[in-house]
Amino acid sequence: IDVEANIATEVCITVLEIICLFTQNHQRQLQQDDGQNSMMRKLFDTYLLFLQVNQSTAALKHVFAALRLFVNKFPSAFFQGRAELCGTLCYEILKCCNHRSSSTQNEACALLYLFMRKNFEFTKGISIVRSHLQLIKAVSQLIADVGMGGTRFQHSLAIINNFANGDYPMKNTLFPVEVKDLTKRIRTVLMATAQMKEHEKDPEMLIDLQYSLANSYASTPELRMTWLESMAKIHIRNGDVSEAAMCCIHIAALISEYLKRRGLFSMGWTAFQTITPNVKEEGAMKEDSGMQDTPYSEDTLVEQLEACVDYLWKSERHELIANVYKPVILVYEKKRDFKKLAELYYNIHRSYLKITEVVHSEKRLFGRYYRVAFYGQAFFEEDESKEYIYKEPKLTGLSEISQRLLKLYSDKYGAENVKMIQDSNKVNPKELDPKFAYIQVTYVTPYFDEKELTERRTDFERHHNIKRFVFETPFTLSGKKHGGVEEQCKRRTILTTGQTFPYVKKRIQVINQHSTELNPIEVAIDEMSRKVSELNHLCCMNEVDMIRLQLKLQGSVSAKVNAGPMAYAWAFLEDTNAKKYPDNQVKLLKDIFRQFAAACGHALEVNERLIKEDQLEYQEEMKSHYRDLLSELSTVMNEQVVYGEDVTKHQGMER
Repeated sequence: IDVEANIATEVCITVLEIICLFTQNHQRQLQQDDGQNSMMRKLFDTYLLFLQVNQSTAALKHVFAALRLFVNKFPSAFFQGRAELCGTLCYEILKCCNHRSSSTQNEACALLYLFMRKNFEFTKGISIVRSHLQLIKAVSQLIADVGMGGTRFQHSLAIINNFANGDYPMKNTLFPVEVKDLTKRIRTVLMATAQMKEHEKDPEMLIDLQYSLANSYASTPELRMTWLESMAKIHIRNGDVSEAAMCCIHIAALISEYLKRRGLFSMGWTAFQTITPNVKEEGAMKEDSGMQDTPYSEDTLVEQLEACVDYLWKSERHELIANVYKPVILVYEKKRDFKKLAELYYNIHRSYLKITEVVHSEKRLFGRYYRVAFYGQAFFEEDESKEYIYKEPKLTGLSEISQRLLKLYSDKYGAENVKMIQDSNKVNPKELDPKFAYIQVTYVTPYFDEKELTERRTDFERHHNIKRFVFETPFTLSGKKHGGVEEQCKRRTILTTGQTFPYVKKRIQVINQHSTELNPIEVAIDEMSRKVSELNHLCCMNEVDMIRLQLKLQGSVSAKVNAGPMAYAWAFLEDTNAKKYPDNQVKLLKDIFRQFAAACGHALEVNERLIKEDQLEYQEEMKSHYRDLLSELSTVMNEQVVYGEDVTKHQGMER
């Protein structure tokens, strides 16, 4: 005989008897405020301990009997007011539905069925919204916390359905249908979870699955919030802080929209549009009885936005902090909480100071972007022939993301079945071997038209709320990839994503793409315009990056490496060659070369102003190369190209 086990069981039963006696003698106090009082909370927490601490099977039978009595006596504590007690009890009962002991499993199923039945009776036969929401939420939490969904739990769901089918007094009510709908939804969550388990080492797929679950609960804000919170946790674990911040923004927009619809707050989801246009998704919240049971308040909103600000500091997106704080200011002003307002405005002050410190430094690393395309129906199924833009952390290189994806899919499908497509050319899936899984990875950069470039002046603005990306593929008409400058063409492809970066997900599907082909002289115009723009930008920085400036200068004026610029000049501007191309394009390229000469001269002046004595010789050498460049350019363009305060041009000089 196991004396200790018997004593433990006796102690458990004795404590249960004392609690039952206490409940009988203090029933009136426990029912105050519909059970929303501190005494009820303490009593409830004591009951929960029996489920949280390991008990014998014999003891648990008595615990479940006591809990059935407790639910019968105090239904308002669970089904009215705040849903906290209901949610906590659902969580603990569901844990027991996954218990290894079939006896405990059956007891848990019986308690859960009674709990839902009581909820239905409490609403006078309308619905079981409260228990439905809290059970789905508890399942989601349990999946994240302990992992569940095996045969034991599936068996428990079958037992609950059998209870509903055999409950004759409820036969002609909506209750059996509601129970079936609930168990069906739980199974859907479990199936999605099984898929998540399958893709647990694939962070992008895992987030996609969680996001599809979040979208399936558009009518129940609290459940959508549960999955968005779960996504934020994964992002934090993977170091993707910007994405975690966006999850918080979406949750805040969801809460704000809910409060506005209930007439409890003046701002809805639109208050967050200036931060990210993606929050429009939260405006699609459906009106549902489930909304009535969501325990949101202004305090919940403030808490969410405070968490978001913390992530924004960590991701160095300081420009968003003031906008995130706007709804919080409203709440504190309404409460006349001047101390909190003082702290909040000080934080905004700090964020603006930080912006002035880093805005032009370009030292913040907002991430890099890659186009990833999947080919191979047998392997990628729904993702076959789809293209995504992946946002990768900081300075992730092409080889790094390629190796990560190669390893990920080699582990999944077998190394012998996975191939990487090394170039950025357009792929015809019909020409690929169906026995292999193909992955194509291409480095892309954010794309802006001229209007956007004038509006987006800072580095932050060019890495926030972006959805268009560009990459270029070199080719020649002879079929070779590279050739001389007079035959080198390139294809520019602009990709558009469904949402803007940063988003609640790290990858977004490409929904549109547009390609244009540039002929050789257009390639020269494009490349030289880029060189001019880069030099001017480096010279205009508040804190000039000397290393980058000198590298650009060297690549532009040094005789050893100026084959690029001067090769373009000889190929397209020299009199004999220029006649082969349209006059307007030749004229434009000449004008760009004048700007190029001016930009190089200005860059040399900036460099001379900033260098120390040990670089004077280097500066003189660069000046000498620059004079040679001007001389050669004057010869090619048949005009005097001189750099003074401006580029002085004398047209028509015969050489």
